[in-house]
Amino acid sequence: MSGRGTSVEHGNRVRHAPRRALLIALAGFTVLATGDAVVKSMAGLWPGSAMAALRYLMGAAGLAVLVRLWHGSEAFVFPKPWVQLGRGLAVGTATATFFLSLRVMPLADATAIVFTSPIWTLILSFLFLRERPKAAVLVSIVLATLGVLLILRPNVLAFGWEAMLPLVAALAMACLFILNRRVGGLAPVIVMQFVVAVMALPILFTLAAFGHFSGDPSQVVTWPHWSVVLRCAVVAVTATLGHWCIFRATELASAATIAPMTYVQLLVAVIAGALIFGDLPTWTMAGGAGLIITGGLWLWHKQRPRGSEAADGAAPT
Repeated sequence: MSGRGTSVEHGNRVRHAPRRALLIALAGFTVLATGDAVVKSMAGLWPGSAMAALRYLMGAAGLAVLVRLWHGSEAFVFPKPWVQLGRGLAVGTATATFFLSLRVMPLADATAIVFTSPIWTLILSFLFLRERPKAAVLVSIVLATLGVLLILRPNVLAFGWEAMLPLVAALAMACLFILNRRVGGLAPVIVMQFVVAVMALPILFTLAAFGHFSGDPSQVVTWPHWSVVLRCAVVAVTATLGHWCIFRATELASAATIAPMTYVQLLVAVIAGALIFGDLPTWTMAGGAGLIITGGLWLWHKQRPRGSEAADGAAPT
């Protein structure tokens, strides 16, 4: 009897795992979007590169404590250090350019452009890893490219070259995804988060110093107001928590199952931009975002596992 009850209980956990995974992923992407809104609230108060450096300094310190508590001092390893440096360069560039873009661009516009990073990942995979893209990939690339051009055109006319910053962030994130494949499984996920944060710090400090001496008054690094320090701490916490939720969701269900929840982050960015910053979405932004989302969902639909493969990926056994 007890064996039957245990079996039923296990079956219920397996059956409800995808639903729990979606809720956890929803929380993760919502928290990440909340952190982006906090970054937008600091636009013009401190240089974006300096904010990124402080955010990662705080994040690295917090992650170091968690690594020590969960895995012990022996977990502080840096496998494939040159690849780790590349990861740090990629994430540092992505964070700094995204933070800088929010100084001039609406939150939703910048977020929508950064959401093309999976498409650029596929392009880089073809160029450097010789992974031949399927027809569905090519369709998604065309749709995402049209979406980016639709969003960028009015922003470039209004803000100049700075409107290209989120595109640089998307390309840098794509490089990070490619490099992540080279070090996947070499250490626990939280250790890899700590390593990439540490490796990003020299890059971010260099970018902040370059901006400080560039002659641009907006990039001069002064002593930050306490509210800026507090908000950078909030961003560090939300980023760590958000990525943990997403990782936890992938433990309960396949990545293909939770992939569409990514676009919740864009939806939250649109709502936050309108309610908090008064950036009402334009028709070009809505159309461009719609094309990017359509391309992403099309790719997800074509690549999701079928039949028994989907059932096997729904939850761990």
